[in-house]
Amino acid sequence: MLKFAISFLCFLCLTAACWLGSANPAIASQERFATLQPLSPPFTPELAMAKKSLFSFSGKRPTTIGVSDGKLAACPTTPNCVSSQAPDADEQHKIAPLTYTTSPAEAMTTLKAVIQGMERTEIISESENYLYAEFTTPLMGYVDDVEFLLDPTANLIHVRSASRLGQSDLGVNRKRVEEIRSKFAAS
Repeated sequence: MLKFAISFLCFLCLTAACWLGSANPAIASQERFATLQPLSPPFTPELAMAKKSLFSFSGKRPTTIGVSDGKLAACPTTPNCVSSQAPDADEQHKIAPLTYTTSPAEAMTTLKAVIQGMERTEIISESENYLYAEFTTPLMGYVDDVEFLLDPTANLIHVRSASRLGQSDLGVNRKRVEEIRSKFAAS
């Protein structure tokens, strides 16, 4: 159903572009399509959506991003955040940190490669023990802020993933961290 909706929206956008270019849409589409060059790989609506969101509901970058007193920011009371540093009693927000058996530098290099390999992701800042990335949802363009903090004494990488906007994330932040954990462990 989602693929149909995406395809239909792409069709509507192409139709609107043709109509806006000329008083006679038949001529406009003939002129435009005659000058189009084939894309490689072949263009599909799914490919277009994988690269950029249709809408952009990014909100403002939080001012609480970063490490304070050796910790990532606490999750808000809304259910759209998970953190490995949340109290154990906070089941709504608590998630396990990533673990590693390599050197701390190798662990951060692996983590960075995993993050860079994910779609619609941009690393905003990094240091030898911290990484901050923004993840953008495919259709609506919501931005989630994801932070990682290396704890070399415990061979852990703490994580915090939070939506910028809204109340619920339908479990997206938790699923994302688990996907990162799986890819990180497999690397």
